[in-house]
Amino acid sequence: MLRHQLGITSVKDGCSPQGQCGCCTVWVDGAPRVACVTPVRRLEGREVTTLDGLPDAVRRQWAEALVATGGSQCGFCTPGILMRLAALTGVDGAPPSGGPPPPDTVDQALLAHLCRCTGWQTIEEAVRLVGAASSGEPPTSSGSRDLAAAAERARLEGGMPQRVGGEVVLGRAGFADDTCPADALVAVPDGEGGYAVGETVAAARAVAGKVQGRSTSLALDHPVAVPAGPWAVELATTWVEPGYVEPDASWCAPGGEPASPVGNGGAFGGKQRSPVPGDARRLADLHGRTVRVLWSREDVVRRGPKRPPVAGGIDAGGSGVLRVGVPPGGVGPGVWAGVCAAVEAVAPGLVLEPVPLAGPAISFDLRAAVWAEAAVLAACARVAGSVLDSDLGTDAATEIDPAVRSRRDVPVEVVAPNGGRATARCRPDDSIEVTVDAGEALDEVVLRSYVIGATHQALGWVRSEGIAVDEQGEVRDLTIRSFGILQARAMPPVEVVIEPGSDRPPVNASDAVLAAVAAARWLADGLPPRWPTDRSAAGRR
Repeated sequence: MLRHQLGITSVKDGCSPQGQCGCCTVWVDGAPRVACVTPVRRLEGREVTTLDGLPDAVRRQWAEALVATGGSQCGFCTPGILMRLAALTGVDGAPPSGGPPPPDTVDQALLAHLCRCTGWQTIEEAVRLVGAASSGEPPTSSGSRDLAAAAERARLEGGMPQRVGGEVVLGRAGFADDTCPADALVAVPDGEGGYAVGETVAAARAVAGKVQGRSTSLALDHPVAVPAGPWAVELATTWVEPGYVEPDASWCAPGGEPASPVGNGGAFGGKQRSPVPGDARRLADLHGRTVRVLWSREDVVRRGPKRPPVAGGIDAGGSGVLRVGVPPGGVGPGVWAGVCAAVEAVAPGLVLEPVPLAGPAISFDLRAAVWAEAAVLAACARVAGSVLDSDLGTDAATEIDPAVRSRRDVPVEVVAPNGGRATARCRPDDSIEVTVDAGEALDEVVLRSYVIGATHQALGWVRSEGIAVDEQGEVRDLTIRSFGILQARAMPPVEVVIEPGSDRPPVNASDAVLAAVAAARWLADGLPPRWPTDRSAAGRR
């Protein structure tokens, strides 16, 4: 009702009606509710408050705080998070006792939300800023920052144009489904490779026979076998959902240019080849009316690309084989050549082998796909060689004794193919230290936010993320909570050190961070040969 009948676009739809992403959070009689699973019939005589209904001063206070800490990147999830936090701290920004609420209280409140971009820490820092301001400290302002430079840093890290500022925090970044004319036809996937069309979202979904997705008890599979060899380190991964929160959407008038499904930021590369703009143009021309194409969360999981599963081994000298699951028809020679070149840059001793595999669509556009896995193997092989030489005194092909596999507090460096550099260390208390050289920083707040976000993805990738795929290659984990993405309470503290005074041109650094942190975490866990190493880690620190 709020979005599709009243046109209140600050209420976002990331998973409706799963009630698991928190993007549609509103207040009902002052208490936060997830709107997508709250029936209108239960609200008679009650007051519903959306982000637009908060006092202007409260909206500005939270927007400034989230911009100041880097607590918002694409801006899709933050309107719902803002509503949750404003309820937690009070409409005037001050909790009943004054000052910020305890971290455990904030973590508990954020359990209802999913933020894929920021890694949670910067959001929690924004809560402390708001709490400090309510205690009499000067309010935070982004007025002195060069937000154009911040947006350029965000573009480099996200791979697509991105705005930075208070309007983004409030969900006004120009998402395709927010900008569509109200009288457009609606097209949703029909489950048979086509689209069902109706005058409203509800009508189109009724024609399509949409069924709410579920998670499954099916175990994760590691479909690519590790090649035989005298490996010091072995690794097998499974299918991984990129987990961007804004579902694919576009709209187009007949003969017009379709709206981009990437409203603000890059969706980690997951939408780079999204079919929805082309579908919107084709359907608009077919029907002679503006058509809005809208994927549900289940559609994104079924149709969107996954990080391909890999399996490989490497000896302590850096030589090995990395197998990559690809579609049965293979991939284009140009695409494969690009993947091989990226791997050659980070792990010259690894030989790539494509393995035909039935399963969901994959993409090498996803953040550092395949070369990050290669970099992790190479980095851990270097540490393995050091262990063998210094601790065991044996040759490079000897298997490492399990007693010495777990290496905490070891710095791991990765240099990405583009020259971005990151060194990560998993400390004994499980906190993470990351040092980055991204060339000219442009804006340290945005760079730091992306580093923490990449750290969040790396930790989940190693420890908890993956989706179940059946023998026919169909995805069975269709809920956003089943992806294994780390919750706020599971995220350890991250310290970011940005190399000062770099005279190099600015480059993406968060991809190198992804690989370096993954390697450091894997070393600390003892190099178990299959990822994810601990599915229960998603919900605990």
